[in-house]
Amino acid sequence: MRSSSAQMEIETPTAGGHGSGERRRLVAVSGRRAPLAGFWRQGLPAVWSSGFMLLCVLAMLAGMLVLTLVRGLGHFWPSAMLQIETTSGAFLGPVRDTDVGRDASEAASERLQLKIGNRDLYGLDFRWFDSAAIQSRSHPQDAVTVEREEFGNFHGYLREVRVGERVVAGDAAWQALDAEINAARELRHRGLELDGQYEKTRKPLSKLEQKLESAQRQARARDDEASARIPELRGAIATEKERLAPVLQEIAAQRDGLVAERLARDALFEAADGTTKQIQLDEIVRAYRPNSMSAPAKVGLYVARLWEFIFHEPRESNTEGGIFPALFGTVLMVLLMTIAVVPLGIVAALYLHEYAREGPVLRAVRLAVNNLAGVPSIVFGMFGLAFFVYGIGGFIDRTFYAEALPAPTFGTGGILWASLTLALLTLPVVVVATEEGLASVPSANREGALALGATKWQTLWNVVLPQAVPGILTGVILAISRAAGEVAPLMLTGVVKLAPSLPLDGVFPFAHLERKFMHLGFHIYDVSMQSPNVEAAKPMVYSTTLLLLLLVVALNTVAIVVRNRMRQRYRGAAI
Repeated sequence: MRSSSAQMEIETPTAGGHGSGERRRLVAVSGRRAPLAGFWRQGLPAVWSSGFMLLCVLAMLAGMLVLTLVRGLGHFWPSAMLQIETTSGAFLGPVRDTDVGRDASEAASERLQLKIGNRDLYGLDFRWFDSAAIQSRSHPQDAVTVEREEFGNFHGYLREVRVGERVVAGDAAWQALDAEINAARELRHRGLELDGQYEKTRKPLSKLEQKLESAQRQARARDDEASARIPELRGAIATEKERLAPVLQEIAAQRDGLVAERLARDALFEAADGTTKQIQLDEIVRAYRPNSMSAPAKVGLYVARLWEFIFHEPRESNTEGGIFPALFGTVLMVLLMTIAVVPLGIVAALYLHEYAREGPVLRAVRLAVNNLAGVPSIVFGMFGLAFFVYGIGGFIDRTFYAEALPAPTFGTGGILWASLTLALLTLPVVVVATEEGLASVPSANREGALALGATKWQTLWNVVLPQAVPGILTGVILAISRAAGEVAPLMLTGVVKLAPSLPLDGVFPFAHLERKFMHLGFHIYDVSMQSPNVEAAKPMVYSTTLLLLLLVVALNTVAIVVRNRMRQRYRGAAI
């Protein structure tokens, strides 16, 4: 047998022969083009290209995760403080970055970025320095990092602590600083409790004032009945003020005394250039000396700062402090969205797959559902704003909260409307996944249940749906993944930069779904794009991004575990 690419010679032994022909001999002489032709015929270039692209994608994902982990978690470690002497003065702070730049003679010059802090003194937190301009470097053991409620960190040296007329200086000042900071915080906490007690005591009077304001608005609209109530309300307000005056005055006097005692506690710090700064102790979050801290002390501080990041409120335009309101709002919004979309998606899929007749109408509905999955999210946001906020919310305000108008209650953005908007956004995903799950249930299971006398509904509820649960959970997982990261619809339906109150609290009726809320995705956008202090916001961006990724993974993991258990229970369902 001959061909253009190879030659083969085959000999078969003769009957009874014992020569060289007794054995079959196969000789193959390959041509030069045979390996190349086989390489293309087998599709190896496509296989190798696909593998290479997959490797590139995995490498990019791994690089993103590593960068986020290093920049996000590394921010909480107490870095060493470096003091440098330059021709423009002395500066103190941790090194945040290094770079190679060009000096005036176009020669390569190493630069370092120092977080100098002291924004109220220097006007900026970060500054670059050329190595050639640095005259000396040192790591002073008594350098202090002061984290403040405002103006960022202060870097310098503690000189004295003042408590009223008592002044503590030297090493004793550092030993007394933590105790006095805690005492100042306690005074602030007691003052806030008195503020709450004052508002609680004044609540009956506030309700009467609100009724008077509502009656005056109605009177301006020529409501005679409301006009007749105004003198009565004014008299009730005067009586209530007279009754509450002694109690309110006593609470106010106690509060003023706590404020005076709190303001009498402060500390004097000195910056690296000799400038002094007096800081109120209740404004200090924490103070520490990173250059003299032991490894266990640094680990303890790292854990404390990480805890603050997760469970405390933000400060300094969201560039410092914690992100608990955003984390809470994200989790609650995803849960409300899931509660809304899962029943609606399952019912829609059941009707489309089990009850609806095949025809042009059903095909049109399925086409519409599939097309909805490709609609930009901002379109859903506009729909949610028009239908939920202005439509349903406005109707609720006019019907049940007419006294509060024109101030809206439900007729403005809130977590309820944002959750329902995202439920519509993710509805196509749940419907399609549920239909796939229903289609994967073997027909023999349905027929067996019907043959045993079960009704169609009993068959669906007891046989089909349990086996389709893995497919339904697949849709829920995809919906959660998409909803947790969406930002554009939320900007129109209720998310804000800073929410003063959580949607859930201890005040009746406990669930305030009309309130605006914070969201991790919007928090990342706001801090990275809208922050006036870009360099200070970078660590918060990385940390929040990492937390959002972990939250999505955690929510998906819970759903995946439930799905796997359902798969093991109903192995007949091939999802």
